[in-house]
Amino acid sequence: MGFFSKVFSNNRHKSARAANVRRTPPTEEKVAATLQENISYVHQALFHTEDLVNRSIPCFEKQAYLLYLNSVCDSDKIHQLILKPLLQAQDANPDRDLTAASVEKHTDLEKAIDLMIRGYAVLFLEGSEDCYAVQVNQINNRAVNEPANEKAIQGAHDGFIESMQVNLQLVRKQINSRNLVVRKYSLGKMTKTDATIVYLNDLANPELVEEIDRKITAIDADNVMNGLLVLEYIENQSFSPFPQILQSERPDRVAANLLEGRVALLMEGTPAALIMPVSFFTFYQSPDDYNSRSLAGSFIRLLRLFSFFIAIALPSYYIAVVSFHYEVIPMELFYQIKGSVEKIPYPPILEALFMELTIELLREAGMRLPAPIGQSIGIVGGLVIGDAVVRVGLVSYPMITVVALTAIASFVVPSHEMSYSVRLLRFPVMIAASLLGFLGICIGFALILIHLCKLESFGSPYFAPASPMRLRDWKDSFVRLPFWKLNERPIDPNPQQLVQEKRSKGGTGDDRG
Repeated sequence: MGFFSKVFSNNRHKSARAANVRRTPPTEEKVAATLQENISYVHQALFHTEDLVNRSIPCFEKQAYLLYLNSVCDSDKIHQLILKPLLQAQDANPDRDLTAASVEKHTDLEKAIDLMIRGYAVLFLEGSEDCYAVQVNQINNRAVNEPANEKAIQGAHDGFIESMQVNLQLVRKQINSRNLVVRKYSLGKMTKTDATIVYLNDLANPELVEEIDRKITAIDADNVMNGLLVLEYIENQSFSPFPQILQSERPDRVAANLLEGRVALLMEGTPAALIMPVSFFTFYQSPDDYNSRSLAGSFIRLLRLFSFFIAIALPSYYIAVVSFHYEVIPMELFYQIKGSVEKIPYPPILEALFMELTIELLREAGMRLPAPIGQSIGIVGGLVIGDAVVRVGLVSYPMITVVALTAIASFVVPSHEMSYSVRLLRFPVMIAASLLGFLGICIGFALILIHLCKLESFGSPYFAPASPMRLRDWKDSFVRLPFWKLNERPIDPNPQQLVQEKRSKGGTGDDRG
């Protein structure tokens, strides 16, 4: 591992040095008093792109030009916010007549060009060393609908979209507090994607906020187009099978995590927020747990946690039993399994790998194809192929049952990132079971447990509140107790205020905290 780390580190350093040699940041260029000189500079800076529009404005005593990129600007906004106010004024004055929501006055041409790329129209006047940038960008947003990946039976049914401003509005709609702070960033040397971190100033740990700020500002890349790229730059251990940052498309889920002292990252073009820090049990929580009664929510959450062990251990348990520990099978079931397994010409590990890889192929095919065809693929794969491989003698009936239960258990996980982790982890545990039987399964789970206890998410213990043990936080981890019992925030994000406002049961004034 040291050799590969050294090789990869050298390549990264060489790439960084090469990037510094190839590209230097543009220096400040003052707006010239000559109009043609400014127009010529803008054309050269944009490499004479053909979507750059030069439009003369005749309402000024001296010559004036409006420059903008018609591919990102809205012509109606240009007419309503710039041309109409200036043409209707008797003595046109940009400082007085440009009344758009976003008007910026600059003396730096490079800054004006950067704004032009983002959807601003820039007004240049002959003899003036200032330019005026007006935001007239096109807005093509889809409707705010419930996310397909995080559907809830009860509760809110709105979700994030690709517009960061709309997503911020949805978050502020959930939390009407002056303590909600937004920090803005521009990521990617070439993409320059807008990003923000959102947190509650009176709850989020200042050290956590500064660590996230340091990691985001340290990103040195040309292409940072979405939040999924940022995720790998800022998480603690990218090679861990477990995700250390939660992705959510639900504003109510993001707001609930902010109220626990966590931080959310929103990016332009990404219909999801990155929530940090998180624990292992955060990925098994769902908004439905809090929109239903505590007993029902606790039962469903325990069922999800149990599915983690089923999805990883069931195939390996079957392999270990058939290969080494057949004495644990009840005698009534032993002969039926024996009659089905003895016809298979290869060991159970190959049988299990064949079926698991087939299921993964069918799952990927169903996701990539259009919805009607994807459903047909699932039916064909589940019925026709499953029955055919058993009749041919490639797979036994018990293995079909085991693989089907394993696939169902992996679907129970409410987070896609954790679902992928479970699907990956079962393969090494299956190999360990084929080599050492039950001992291999124990070793595999012991290694997983050790890794979970060592793993951290932005300095917070990943396996909290199980390790380190804190029984108070079990009220909303393994189960979900009634709300009047949840009078403390989880300790893993280390919030500034641990004790929440005490809730009384039934409004009787009987504090149960």
